[in-house]
Amino acid sequence: MTQPEATSRTGKRVLLAKPRGYCAGVDRAVQTVEEALTLYGAPIYVRKQIVHNKHVVQTLEAKGAIFVEENEEVPEGATVIFSAHGVAPEVYEQAKARSLKAIDATCPLVTKVHQEAKRFAAEDYDILLIGHEGHEEVIGTSGEAPEHIQLVDGPEDADRITVRDPNKVVWLSQTTLSVDETLETVARLKKRLPMLQSPPSDDICYATSNRQHVVKEIAPECDVVIVVGSRNSSNSVRLVEVALDAGARAGHLVDFAHEIDDAWLEGARTVGLTSGASVPDELVQEVLAHLAARGFTDVDEVVTANERLTFSLPQELKRDMKAAAAARG
Repeated sequence: MTQPEATSRTGKRVLLAKPRGYCAGVDRAVQTVEEALTLYGAPIYVRKQIVHNKHVVQTLEAKGAIFVEENEEVPEGATVIFSAHGVAPEVYEQAKARSLKAIDATCPLVTKVHQEAKRFAAEDYDILLIGHEGHEEVIGTSGEAPEHIQLVDGPEDADRITVRDPNKVVWLSQTTLSVDETLETVARLKKRLPMLQSPPSDDICYATSNRQHVVKEIAPECDVVIVVGSRNSSNSVRLVEVALDAGARAGHLVDFAHEIDDAWLEGARTVGLTSGASVPDELVQEVLAHLAARGFTDVDEVVTANERLTFSLPQELKRDMKAAAAARG
C-alpha cells in the first residue's frame, strides 16, 4: 500500500514544524565538548548541563564527559567547559583560583546580553532583566552587574519594580522566553515606566522566535502538539505554552517517543510535531516512526524560515586544535 493510500484510509497526518531542533549556539556547545574529548582525552568536566537536553547529556557522558554543578567538583588543573547558558564573572575567578583550563561554550547570543548588561551598568542604568528565576542564563547575566539588575519574572512581576530614576532604566531579557509573554511584560513595565528603554537589538534569540512562530502557524489545525524536549529546557516548555495559546487542543512535552501516551492520540486526526533548540533531530525521527506505527503516516513539513547561522568554536579550543594539528604535521 502506498503512503497516499494509507493516508486516505487513516485520515491521520502530522504537521512537522521547521525550523525545529538544534540552533547554532547548541550545535557549537555540543561540538565544543566533543572536540575537547577528542583533543584532550577523557575525562572532560562540564559545569552544569552543556545544554538542557537529557539525551545530549547522556550521550556525552558515555563519551567521557563528567557533568558537575560547580568548579569545586573539578580536580585542580583539569579542563572545564562552561555551558551554553553562560556564567557570572565570579565563576571565571573560581576556575582561575583552581588552575582550571576553562573553555567558554556560552552561546554568542547570550554573551551579547552579558555585554549589554555591563554597558548599561557602566552608564549607571537600572536594568530590568525579564526572565525566569533560578535559570542558569539569568544567574549568569545577573552576575555581570548584580547591583544594577532586578529580575522581572513575567507580567505579574512588573508591578513590584522600583527604580532609582525612571528616566534611566532599560530592559533586557533571557534569550529563550515566550516572545508574546515578554512583550506583555514590557507593556506592563512601560505603563509604570514610560521612559523605559529597549535593548539595542532583540535579546530573544532568532531560534527561539523562529520555533515559536512556526508552532503558531500549525497549532490552530492540531488536535495535539507534541514538543520533543526536556523539562528543564526553557525554550521547549515555552513551545508547549505557545501551541496551546495559538489554538492547539492539547500539547505535551516528551524527551523520547516512548513517553507518548496513546490516550493523547485517541480521536486525533492532526498531530503537530516540533522540538526545542537543544534537541537532536534523531529524537524527532523516532517520534515520527512512533506516530506512523499508529496510523499517522502523512507528514507535511511546514516551513516558515530557513536558518543558516553558524558560530565558530571557542577561541581557546580552536587555538589548541590548531597547535595539535601543527604538531602532527
